[in-house]
Amino acid sequence: MSTTDALPNSKPPLIWLNVSIFVLTGLVSLIVVPWYGIVHGYSVGLWVAFALLVTLNEMSITAGYHRLWAHRAYEAHPALRFVFLLFGTMALQNSAWAWCSGHRRHHLNVDDNDKDPYSANRGFWFSHIGWMLRDYPSGEVNFNNIPDLKRDKMLAFQHRYYAPLAIASNFGIPLLVGWALGDVWGGLLVAGVLRLVVSHHMTFFINSLAHIWGSRPYTEDNTARDNPVLAVATFGEGYHNYHHIFAHDYRNGVRWWQWDPTKWLIGGLQYVGLTRRLKRTPAFQIQRALLSMQMVRAQRKLEQMPASAGPATHIEQLRRKLAQEYDALASAVAEWTHVKEQWLEDKKRVVSEHLEHAIEQANVQRRLREIELRLKVQRRRLRILNAELA
Repeated sequence: MSTTDALPNSKPPLIWLNVSIFVLTGLVSLIVVPWYGIVHGYSVGLWVAFALLVTLNEMSITAGYHRLWAHRAYEAHPALRFVFLLFGTMALQNSAWAWCSGHRRHHLNVDDNDKDPYSANRGFWFSHIGWMLRDYPSGEVNFNNIPDLKRDKMLAFQHRYYAPLAIASNFGIPLLVGWALGDVWGGLLVAGVLRLVVSHHMTFFINSLAHIWGSRPYTEDNTARDNPVLAVATFGEGYHNYHHIFAHDYRNGVRWWQWDPTKWLIGGLQYVGLTRRLKRTPAFQIQRALLSMQMVRAQRKLEQMPASAGPATHIEQLRRKLAQEYDALASAVAEWTHVKEQWLEDKKRVVSEHLEHAIEQANVQRRLREIELRLKVQRRRLRILNAELA
């Protein structure tokens, strides 16, 4: 029997390497970086390099580690994958193998305190950084869930030589920046240490705050939240409620106006051949998730309405309205499924007349768009109904 089995209330042992890195870089950022700035000052060039390297680190995690490798939301050219690996290594968040394996376990077991590596149900501190400070069983490394990534020679090389690559990139690139700008120590402090601390906590907020602060418009099956403020701080990852229900979509901010620079990068690079086969969740499925949540909330409000809320006839009318909306949604889902199946069959079928086939496909697409439009109208009706119930 292990020590932790014999003493169930005892904490797992500290991972001293991680503790040392977080404590040392944190103290240097809080004490040495400001002191050097007051005594010697930092050039504009150093701050530009800081912003550029933070962006490269974060984009390599969000677009590379997360959406490309963990979720296979798109495919990338080898040159782009190399850039993501270089600056993802510099972000010092472990190898792509380890990062993606843990993240896939998180999605599979979200909010399960025993299986989710950074379960938000264990508190802000644990999900933000605590899970990396101790050898918790939920964080045990197991690569059985990344067979696809283990076949990638570039990822295998990074994993095998991760430690020397991480040291070289975290010292070599800042030193090079400092040498080029005539301030080696300033380069190490701003482009090195401060950049690393800021980049770390930008990513860590996705595991912590994005599961605590925000709204849940798509699903309440987990703690993930949508938060436009966090989206700015995390390069688009703040629309986390959407991500947890549609994890294989290359977008997190699915609306055109939602701040998601990672989405724009991935989408833009396809025009120069660096990305391809971008996965998008069908609009119908998104509308269905939104409508389902509106109905759940309307039903909850109805159940919680006191008898004094109004005449019994009024409450009964609201119940009938909600039942009608539910029937309308069920009908739309059934029709969309039928039309989609028909469309897939048409694609498989060999059609002798190309023009006739094109007309059939256009008609099917038109019917699908009509169903999606009906769902948008139904969402407006449900918003009105929820307002009546408020």
